[in-house]
Amino acid sequence: MNKEELKRVSDSKVTKTVKKGEPIFEEGEKLNGVYCVRNGISKLSKLSPNGKDQIVKLATRGEILGQRSVVVEESTNLSAVAVDDMELCFIPKECITDTISKNPNFTKEMLRHMAHELKEADDVIVNMSQKNVKQRMAEAFLYLKNNFGEDEEGFLRLTLSREDLSNVVGTATESCIRIISEFKKKGLLESSGKKIKIADFKGLQRLSESL
Repeated sequence: MNKEELKRVSDSKVTKTVKKGEPIFEEGEKLNGVYCVRNGISKLSKLSPNGKDQIVKLATRGEILGQRSVVVEESTNLSAVAVDDMELCFIPKECITDTISKNPNFTKEMLRHMAHELKEADDVIVNMSQKNVKQRMAEAFLYLKNNFGEDEEGFLRLTLSREDLSNVVGTATESCIRIISEFKKKGLLESSGKKIKIADFKGLQRLSESL
């Protein structure tokens, strides 16, 4: 964007706060703009026919929510819910669509970003179809460590509920709890209350990559 376009976005954006557990938007909603994450984490999920959520992505600082819906003028195909307290910038739809029509470089960058998200969605589909539940669970913990880090005591900085973990992996909550218990017995994980620590990173890595 040029300076004039950036100023227009800056003048039109609205800062919003969303508390942990609150929705940012619901699946099937028509959006009047996009959301940029300033602080916090959001889970993007899709409701399956059997009524279970499948979490397809965790969106963090700097990421944009809702751009596909705004660009193609369709209802959202995902829901976005705050995993912790969030601060968001809301940019009205007109700012985005006007810039797309006038600025080819912005349009190209938007397409590149959407193509990257399609690739991520493809990876989720491949994992769901080619890896078993234990492999996907191991991969989920590695993802949480690599993307969100650990606290001073070595526990994963992002604490997901067992239900959210099961929705990331695509299994029943009971299976998720059982596999975590098995991983702890094998020395792969340690826990304190809801917090989880990776005790054997290489062991989890081998399990996630095993055929």
